[in-house]
Amino acid sequence: MDRRTFVRGVGGGSVATLAGCLTRNGENEEHAAETGPLRVATYTSFATGSDHGPDTDTDTDTGPNPEQAPNPAGDWFRETVEEEFEEEIEWTVPESGIEHYIQRARLDADIDTDVILGLTASELALVDSVLDAHGDTRLFKSLERDRLEHADRIQSDLAFDDPRDRVLPVGTSYLSLVYDETVLESPPETFEDLLEPTYANTLLAQEPRVSNPGQAFFLWTVAEFGSGSGMLSFWEELQANGVRIEERWTDAYRDAYLEGARPMVVSYSTDQVVAAATDRDMQRHQIASLNDTGYQSTEGAAIFADATQPDLAYEFVDLLLSRTAQAELATRNAQFPAVEDEYVDLDATFLENSQEPAEAVTHTYDDLEGEFATWLETWDDEIGD
Repeated sequence: MDRRTFVRGVGGGSVATLAGCLTRNGENEEHAAETGPLRVATYTSFATGSDHGPDTDTDTDTGPNPEQAPNPAGDWFRETVEEEFEEEIEWTVPESGIEHYIQRARLDADIDTDVILGLTASELALVDSVLDAHGDTRLFKSLERDRLEHADRIQSDLAFDDPRDRVLPVGTSYLSLVYDETVLESPPETFEDLLEPTYANTLLAQEPRVSNPGQAFFLWTVAEFGSGSGMLSFWEELQANGVRIEERWTDAYRDAYLEGARPMVVSYSTDQVVAAATDRDMQRHQIASLNDTGYQSTEGAAIFADATQPDLAYEFVDLLLSRTAQAELATRNAQFPAVEDEYVDLDATFLENSQEPAEAVTHTYDDLEGEFATWLETWDDEIGD
């Protein structure tokens, strides 16, 4: 059976246009020249501060609004790179996320980007499931760790376990439920609770085919029920109980939950970090775990094999792990640091408002390699659309 790759086409970026000639191997002279800004692919909320941290959703709303915290992580990194390296960053938000690069690699097209920031183990597994089958394994470089001064600071349990050593963890988050205690008397405590009439038509979730937290929630259910009939039965009953699945995190959280459409949303255990920074009503930003667990989603940075600014790319990746940058990522991007505690000084507000579950649940790259695309296809066949 041929696997569907969930590649939906190449779209324009919301921060920089992703046009480029469909050629590689040095045929594009402008691309081959090691000049111009460092081009970093990431997600909207990192680049422009669309309200909340880690999410590889690719919506195109980049304008400021009153709900946004000032000076998002992207602004801080732009200013720092300009000051430290006297270079510019061009943020790129591909409309179809990692699938943009999967498709271009399959077409042997030019990859007009140097670094990807926010890559997860599930996305790396999807890259390899598709591209290895087509004989292309060079989307990302294997890292030369002797060029990274801060790589030994990373917490060992966050390693991607990628045998090609292509991704460096830069931060981690825990998926949870965020709920409005003025509407719900008590939150669900288990996955099975979500199927009870008490929580009918209350939950907002995201598409696992499009959204990073959507993928994380899907993988959380795989960890709980397995990848077969148990997982599918849960999702079928969740649908019957009125779950509303939005395409992207911003659709579910900002456009629906914050507007009062429903009293519960799949989001992150650091939600109150942003709520405190934007003076929101904490009653509407309560955190609930399921089975006293949370799905841990680690974000990484990788350098594209055809990067035209490889030296600057290594400097940028190393900067992400510096003491100051890790603290800025925590507060501005609402995520836990990737480095050991001794290498980061966390703001008191972050410490007061971030929560970790009693137990973290996750899948490593080794768990996902060769499997994730099939799991996602199974969900899509039975639940999607």
